[in-house]
This record gives sequence, structure tokens and C-alpha cells, in this order.
Amino acid sequence: MLKEILAISGRPGLYRLVKYGKNAIIVENVTDKKRSTAHQRDKVISLGDISMYTESGDKPLGEVLEAVKNKYDAKPLNTADYKEPAALQEFFKGVVPDFDVDRVYNTDIKKLINWYNILINSGMTDFLPKEEEETKEETKE
Repeated sequence: MLKEILAISGRPGLYRLVKYGKNAIIVENVTDKKRSTAHQRDKVISLGDISMYTESGDKPLGEVLEAVKNKYDAKPLNTADYKEPAALQEFFKGVVPDFDVDRVYNTDIKKLINWYNILINSGMTDFLPKEEEETKEETKE
């Protein structure tokens, strides 16, 4: 799911990969569904390739988004509640208790909240790859 969702440096929002072109990729904005191209010079990263620093290693972004979804019942977050650095740290500590305070910046947490809201508002709630979901279900039994 998150492998096809892209963040493009210098552009607001998130984009879905539509098609590979010869020297560019065609992307669709997740919120307004407008299509555009991302060229080779653009820095494009898949959300599936992003992870957050923790004391015990890196935690994939999908797991972090899943933890936020479970804690807040898949409802959008009010960004006004997370303007202060202390509120951002408290929020993230509630989601990922062992996050690395020195390497996870407040701007990273703000970006996480914005991305979470974009994904939830566009109807995307499956943040884990299918294999991981099945493995987690088996371990619960």
C-alpha cells in the first residue's frame, strides 16, 4: 500500500504512482486526484521506504502510521493541538514509546501527522503490507 504513495521534495502533499514514463513518472495527487509528472531531477521517495528512529532500531513508517490509526480510531488528528514542541513529543511518545529523542525531530513528527491526515482523509487505512498483517494476526492467536 505505502510503496505506491510518494512524497516529492518541494511539492506539498502526497502522490500516488500511476505509471512510469521514459524520463519521468506520472503521479496523481492523493487529495485532489490531479495528475502531473515527476522528473528525474525531483527527489521522490516512497512512504514504504521511510522509517523512524527508535532506541531498538528503525521502525517502518507503515508500523508507525498503523499505531497512530489504532490509538486514534482511524480519525484525523487536529493539527492545532500539536503546534508546541512539547505536545509533539508527547504525541509521538504515546505512539512510539521508545523513539530516539535525539534523531527524531519535531519537523519529522509534524510531517507524520500531516501525512497521516492526508491518508485518512483520502480513505486509505491499510498501512501495513499484507504479509505483515497476516503475520501479526497469526501471532495474536
